[in-house]
Amino acid sequence: MGIISAMEEYPLAHKVTVFQSRKARRALSRRFASANLWTPPHHLLERGALSVELLRRRLDLLHSPDFIAPMRGARRHVITVHDLSFIHYPEYMTPESRRYYNGQIQASVMRSDHILADSFATKQDVVDILDVPPEKITVHHLGVEDVFRPLPRSLTKPVITELDLPESYLLFVGTVEPRKNLVGLARAYRDLKLEMPDLPKLLVAGRPGWHFEQLMRDITKVGINDSLIFRHDISDSQLPALYNHALMLILPSHYEGFGLPALEAMACGTAPIVSNVASLPEIVGDVGILVDPRDLPTISGAMQRVLVDSAWRAAQSEAGIERAKRFRWEAAAQTVLDVYQAVLN
Repeated sequence: MGIISAMEEYPLAHKVTVFQSRKARRALSRRFASANLWTPPHHLLERGALSVELLRRRLDLLHSPDFIAPMRGARRHVITVHDLSFIHYPEYMTPESRRYYNGQIQASVMRSDHILADSFATKQDVVDILDVPPEKITVHHLGVEDVFRPLPRSLTKPVITELDLPESYLLFVGTVEPRKNLVGLARAYRDLKLEMPDLPKLLVAGRPGWHFEQLMRDITKVGINDSLIFRHDISDSQLPALYNHALMLILPSHYEGFGLPALEAMACGTAPIVSNVASLPEIVGDVGILVDPRDLPTISGAMQRVLVDSAWRAAQSEAGIERAKRFRWEAAAQTVLDVYQAVLN
């Protein structure tokens, strides 16, 4: 959505059509033409069915942002690979999802004329695991929306009140699924609370994902339910207030293809604690603290430093705001358009 909006500001020589599911509630673009697709997404026969559906449109180029390209949907194909979590951590997915992605990723990267990746870490994964030549892959980092910025309490407090949240808290944002290492985070929080009984509560904001029910049972066994707040229905408009009131963002994931919450938190002036794996180090740079997601004392220690070292936290706030300015949707859109032109030529 961010890239589409940014592309709308560029003069384009070609007609652009944005395809979306027939069940979509609103168009994704204000400027470009829209068309509905009947082929159900994430279906085992998707590549063949979508090829038939797109054949009559005689497309010069098709960009598949979910990386599963049709067999013959256009003259040229570009795909975006966001991550290879289904290969790194298949145990964190449902059997159906594993079959869908693993059964089609190799054919999709081979069929495509060029591949876009959200991070250099994902590009390296595609090269190492799928044996794709590096020159076939172009990296474009995602951007951060302007709504993510430091905000006055007069704007954020009504949102916090509406959501029935405390004035300050520790924050996790993301899909609630095992890959995010929420059980590890809960255990690290429990250990820190033994040293700091007045530790602010931990807010988990995100929609349920794969293996949600089992994950919630595992978190309950940690024994800190009274200190946990879950909000599964946070809207996009409420997110900036959540970041602004948080003492820190903690994203101790086992794997991330990009890690957008870390970028959004930095843009709001909130210090990030993130895993030292996959794409996260290249997103946060030297802002906040990198932790080993398997090392609970390291995670606890990082949280403690953010809480007790107010001068350091203030410095990280300023550094995060500055770093976030590097990630713009306009730059991502320009990279995508350059790839389109190169592929068409």
